[in-house]
Amino acid sequence: MATRYWVVSLPAQSSASALWSRLQELISKKAFDTPLYRFNTPDLRVGTLDSLLSLSDDLSKLNTFIEGVSHKIRRQIEDLERASGIDSLALTVDGVPVDTYLTRFVWDESKYPTVSPLREIVDTIHSQVAKIEDDMKIRAAEYNTVRGQLNAINRKQTGSLAVRDLSNIVKPEDIITSEHLVTLLTIVPKYSQKDWLSSYETLTTYVVPRSSKKLYEDNEYALYTVTLFGRVADNFKTSARERGFQAKFEYSTEAQENRKQELEKLMQDQDNLRSSLLQWCYASYGEVFSSWMHFCAVRVFSESILRYGLPPSFLVLKCHLECFLAFESCYKSDKCALAPPAKSEKKVRSLLEQLCGNLNCIYWKSDDDAAVVAGIGVEAESYPYASFTVNIV
Repeated sequence: MATRYWVVSLPAQSSASALWSRLQELISKKAFDTPLYRFNTPDLRVGTLDSLLSLSDDLSKLNTFIEGVSHKIRRQIEDLERASGIDSLALTVDGVPVDTYLTRFVWDESKYPTVSPLREIVDTIHSQVAKIEDDMKIRAAEYNTVRGQLNAINRKQTGSLAVRDLSNIVKPEDIITSEHLVTLLTIVPKYSQKDWLSSYETLTTYVVPRSSKKLYEDNEYALYTVTLFGRVADNFKTSARERGFQAKFEYSTEAQENRKQELEKLMQDQDNLRSSLLQWCYASYGEVFSSWMHFCAVRVFSESILRYGLPPSFLVLKCHLECFLAFESCYKSDKCALAPPAKSEKKVRSLLEQLCGNLNCIYWKSDDDAAVVAGIGVEAESYPYASFTVNIV
């Protein structure tokens, strides 16, 4: 099940601290089963109205991109862990679990100086995430190439006789090789075995009588040997093909050994690439997730300025649709979080609307409607506060 968060900002009529106190009071009375946390975030550079409007046009699209990269890495991790047969590890950001990072999020001033324009911060985040996505494509392609080669070999070892590798069926003693004689391996349809046994000696000249021996049989085909003079092998293959027999395999001890070494090398390469890619994904997921949360802070800050105006006095929230709701403040470094169970979602929405008071807020059309996410085209709900969705998994 997907883990989805609301990111919500509420206008602070007097101060964010007063709004926080009011929120605590309402939660304790109306949703007492909801834990509450505090966070700290910096004041960001507002810039001009034109720059905010221009940035706002791009934020939703960029969020979709960053979210998509996060999901790709997470899915890749899950695939690699299954392929490795290891238990799934809890994903971390900067060495702490994802939930802990969310509840204790602190802006990284060294990576994203708050004096920088919002557009510059967003462009930096986008560039970093895009580079990680490009690196992932290259690393995953290299791993998938080797895995594809191994899968092709495995299909040949487990498929029908018509396509499988015969080296693990045929033994050296099944093959007669001399200066003049060769042994061909022939695939015969299961229903044509009588025809094969009655006709193989006459498909060409110089076929050794009674030399055909059945080595293996599956649901569709049977594998037979036949010994003949090497100089008529091509004629025999042509005649056999006309009768529906595939006399085209020649056994080679050297080729078998080469295939064995190739398989061992591919398996080793796959293990090494899988381990390397998995470790890279663990680290890169943390980097992308951290960048994403900084992006969300920029997004909700800019959207709130456009909605509520200056000075920037508002309380910002992250709301988990299943069990976690985190509130963030972009004013006076005030930040909080709460965690309602699913049954309290409507109640919490009602409390958020109540906190907007009588400000005659224009209703904000949310992009977090579950029906829209599911792609069934139902109109999104509207709230008297800014709200958008972050899909963690």
